[in-house]
Amino acid sequence: MSDTANPAAGTLASPSVSHEADVTGPTRTPEFEKRLAQRYRSERNFKLMGQGAIVFSVAVLIFLLGNMLLNGVGGFQRAELEVPIDFPESGVTGDEVSLSAPSAIQVLELQGLSEVVQFYAEEALGEEAASELSREAWRDVAAALTADPSLIERSETFYLPASSDLAAGLAGEGSPEMQALAQQLQSEGKLSENWDAGFLTRSDATSPQAAGIWGALKGSILTMIVTFLLAFPIGVLAALYLEEYAPKNRWTDLIEVSINNLAAVPSIIFGLLGLAVFLWLFPNYRSAPLIGGMTLALMTMPVIVISGRNAIKAVPPSIRDGALAVGASPVQVVFHHVLPLAMPGMLTGTIIGMARALGETAPLLLIGMRAFVATPPDGFTSPSTVLPMQIFLWSDEIDRGFVERTSAAIIVLLLFLLLMNGLAIYLRNKFEKTW
Repeated sequence: MSDTANPAAGTLASPSVSHEADVTGPTRTPEFEKRLAQRYRSERNFKLMGQGAIVFSVAVLIFLLGNMLLNGVGGFQRAELEVPIDFPESGVTGDEVSLSAPSAIQVLELQGLSEVVQFYAEEALGEEAASELSREAWRDVAAALTADPSLIERSETFYLPASSDLAAGLAGEGSPEMQALAQQLQSEGKLSENWDAGFLTRSDATSPQAAGIWGALKGSILTMIVTFLLAFPIGVLAALYLEEYAPKNRWTDLIEVSINNLAAVPSIIFGLLGLAVFLWLFPNYRSAPLIGGMTLALMTMPVIVISGRNAIKAVPPSIRDGALAVGASPVQVVFHHVLPLAMPGMLTGTIIGMARALGETAPLLLIGMRAFVATPPDGFTSPSTVLPMQIFLWSDEIDRGFVERTSAAIIVLLLFLLLMNGLAIYLRNKFEKTW
């Protein structure tokens, strides 16, 4: 019985043995190894390409920032001549009350402060060097007197701006005579490059030695305020209506297509619209931050609407269902639940739109914000310019000194952009909520 079963058992066992041999047999064929090596090679190449792209981007950024810093350091400095002035002997009079009055600079001008400054400059530097003192140098002395009236009672040494020609000679440019004079004064300790804090407090001027950035910076701040106050609330409300309330028909489809197209329209088209509409409505406010802000708001609004709609779509439907289930009205659902959760995404779009608006020049060219403005704007309706426009105007100047001022203005613009974006990111993170 067992002998007859053994052959059967051997016959039944043979298939299992062959099946086991098939499973444990070689499976990594040369073709498979070749494909596997090719796949690993492709992954390594893709990783190297990604790393190379990052390294290239960082290198370009470092080169750009380094170039701006190297050129811009000189923009925050100016060539100054050392001039001691003895006020008790000068004949200039005044007390704390008169020198603190709003008309103090005009009173000092009538007393002949400019001639006094020129006299002491000739006495300290010589006639030739004194002739290279800036014509507006006496205003620095007047500003110092109004800031500290006690100076009128003693002698004081001032570092006053030199002329553009003497500043160029100090930088190794200009005529040989001017370079020689600059070297002589520098060796005597009467001419030096000093930190120019007034660059951040003065406005535009015809001389790079007297030019400042405050007028354009204040114009940019006022313009951005108008842009934000118009574009952000209107863009958010438009996004809420289109996403939560608007019926789905051909009209809303047309509006959506129009908004998407407006986001890609060249900025100069918005400048033409501002010229044709806003300046027609407000002809007396040409080159004012109000008109500039309204024009840039038109350009920024489509970006905010698109990002706002995407942020609203990202809110889970369960949030709406839960709010309705506990008795909230549709308006309460939108403003108490959907909008707070979508706000971080909306602020992201606002950051992108405002950053684009801050660097625009083409729309503002058409509404007259390229004018020479020597005083900072007093308000939203005063004539003004903006930082990008100031940079554009200075870059077109022939004087070498304006090249350094241009780089310094670019640094100020980048810092202003970083501060503005940092504030927006802080607000975005503050309103961000998780579910």
